[in-house]
Amino acid sequence: MPHRISIEPSGHQFDVEPGNTLLRAALEAGIHLPYGCRNGACGACKGRVVSGQVDRGPYTEGALTDDEVARGYALFCCARPLSDLVIESREVRAVRDVPVRTLPCRVQKMACLAPDVMLLQLKLPACERLQFLAGQYIDILLKDGRRRSFSIANAPQSDEALELHVRLVPGGHFTSRVFEAMKERDILRLEGPHGDFFLREESPKPVILLAGGTGFAPIKALVEHAFHQKSERPMTLYWGARDRPGLYLNGLAEAWAASRKGFGYVPVLSEPAAADGWSGRRGLVHRAVMDDFPDLSGHQVYACGAPAMIEAARHDLVYRCGLKEEEFFADAFTFAADSRNP
Repeated sequence: MPHRISIEPSGHQFDVEPGNTLLRAALEAGIHLPYGCRNGACGACKGRVVSGQVDRGPYTEGALTDDEVARGYALFCCARPLSDLVIESREVRAVRDVPVRTLPCRVQKMACLAPDVMLLQLKLPACERLQFLAGQYIDILLKDGRRRSFSIANAPQSDEALELHVRLVPGGHFTSRVFEAMKERDILRLEGPHGDFFLREESPKPVILLAGGTGFAPIKALVEHAFHQKSERPMTLYWGARDRPGLYLNGLAEAWAASRKGFGYVPVLSEPAAADGWSGRRGLVHRAVMDDFPDLSGHQVYACGAPAMIEAARHDLVYRCGLKEEEFFADAFTFAADSRNP
């Protein structure tokens, strides 16, 4: 017997069949709750259970604290109702009219951006376009039923092809294929778009963009979209990597900073090699933000990277720099069998 879920403050309602998660059921009902990773890692789908019983399911430590659980919070991507519920959650209106589709695509271009980063350009059928918001991601559907998720690195106005940045994961089922066997003109299947990591254009606040490794991919899409929209909001990009090759499109980011008024770029390396000859910023990338912006109370932050980076940035920027928690937007990725791989 399905459970009836009521959302505050919108008053919207939907049903959840036994075994289904709150997020999946809401999306199936056409109600777009916020989400990012869909596997309990990023915390983007966090909301409060006002009344009723819920099984919170498995989630990554740090995405939901014991104190938040005590106050009734849950991650809706992995929570399953045990009764009718009243939940408190904002709704993402901007994705309501963006349909999720399954499409074939052809590998149009492959380019090695770094020893462990491959650019894939995917061409859709001639009569097809994928409508998406800058910052969203797609799932590559594998023949064995598994899927791999990658952020779209190009802005929606350039939708003739989809650009992905694929990092080689040692022993990775799909990424090893990309680097060792994939060829241009190979055929893949994709599903998307997914995610609510996109620029909140209604806000006039200055923007901090925080990327770790290939988390640069959706940030690149956000930046190109903002430029296309002629946004006048100040933006500063902080891109962190372990060593110099990890900043695989550093020249592009430098060109943005040189040519765009109000746009800044700060690259940060955590473990530069002696051969890198690095004279720039060092350490954790979010600490560089804290050094430069000790007061973030009037900013928005958009962050993409590994869950540990996201959680550390969320905590420190909110509790030490005054960032309003609702102004922190994140897309965390992991490398599990069905996880996010921007």
